[in-house]
Amino acid sequence: MHTRHREPQLLGNETVLERMARILAARNIDPADAALPDDAEPFSPLDALLAGLPPRYQAAVVDHPTVLEWVRKVTDAAVAPSRGARRQVTTGPSLLMAGVVGAGKTHQAYGAVRALVNSGVGVRWRATTAADLYANLRPRPGVDSERELAAVSRCPLLIIDDLGAAKASEWVEEITYRLINRRYNYELPTLITTNLAIKDLRSYLGDRVASRLAQMTTRVEFEAVDRRRHGAAA
Repeated sequence: MHTRHREPQLLGNETVLERMARILAARNIDPADAALPDDAEPFSPLDALLAGLPPRYQAAVVDHPTVLEWVRKVTDAAVAPSRGARRQVTTGPSLLMAGVVGAGKTHQAYGAVRALVNSGVGVRWRATTAADLYANLRPRPGVDSERELAAVSRCPLLIIDDLGAAKASEWVEEITYRLINRRYNYELPTLITTNLAIKDLRSYLGDRVASRLAQMTTRVEFEAVDRRRHGAAA
């Protein structure tokens, strides 16, 4: 009998078990002491989501009309793998949010993931800044960067924060093209934030990437208000 292998659920860049182990270790708790009884209530999808969200964004709520519409479309596109199973995010539209630093783009992105989970669909997702993405994918001894690129490329939902913040180079342009092209071809929903004006993306990313982003994303420019500074002043 063939047993189908299932990948571990990802919370951000960690599996559920990795996240739980790290939390227990930080609190000096023996995992054996933390074992749940057989009749314990299972974690809800929202509990699992909150375990993977950065603390700053655990209460993030999406309220931008365009982002809310994106959530609706991704939810509608979710499909059940089998009769009676919960619908899962597998394909769907992508969204590009542009605006100044502090405009609330990252808040809206994490709020959108919360909204998806609250809508009742299952979603495996990863989140990374563009700078961290490139750092993780640079070839170095002992690391299979091609395998990591493949894993990021095929993740059902990917958040790429601060696209354009890293220094431009031929290598950055090529890696970005390979990642975006894979997600474009397979229609995998991608949330992208950038501090660059949309009209400036082509000069930074190159024609191939900019062309695919233009076709695969709904683009929204946030108002030129740094909400971080505004909130601190208030």
